[in-house]
Amino acid sequence: MPMIESRLTDLGLILPATLQPPPGVVLPFPMVNLRGSRAIVSGHGPLEADGSLAYPRGKVGAEVSVEDARLLARKTALAILSSLKAELGDLDRITGWVKVLGMVNSAPGFNRQPEVINGFSEVILDLFGPGIGRHARSAVGMAALPFDIAVEIEAEVEIAS
Repeated sequence: MPMIESRLTDLGLILPATLQPPPGVVLPFPMVNLRGSRAIVSGHGPLEADGSLAYPRGKVGAEVSVEDARLLARKTALAILSSLKAELGDLDRITGWVKVLGMVNSAPGFNRQPEVINGFSEVILDLFGPGIGRHARSAVGMAALPFDIAVEIEAEVEIAS
């Protein structure tokens, strides 16, 4: 079994099915865009095991608690890994996490976005370790996110051919 998949199993983490967009929604772009030794990952939201968008939804600091949002950021990490596995075939091809942009659907005055996106970073560091998993990161608040999701994250990773 490949190393990252073994770590997923050891941590009790399961990759969700591929995103199932809401009815009538067409996504005219790839979830992962390969460019040379880079994989640029489109914005992902948190997914349930079946690939549907996860709940709770709404603004963090109002309808969604920080703790729930942090768990949604963890689910978003798994969604991104699922897309990377579908595109790359093997998560062990990832040689470095370069940059992560975490967006939080924030209630007015909410300023704990980094704490929410820490849920994502913890999953990546637990799976890939501090060498490969280390990444530059931004965590920002947004007035709204698609489908009222609480968290959206995009990333860029280096890959081996």
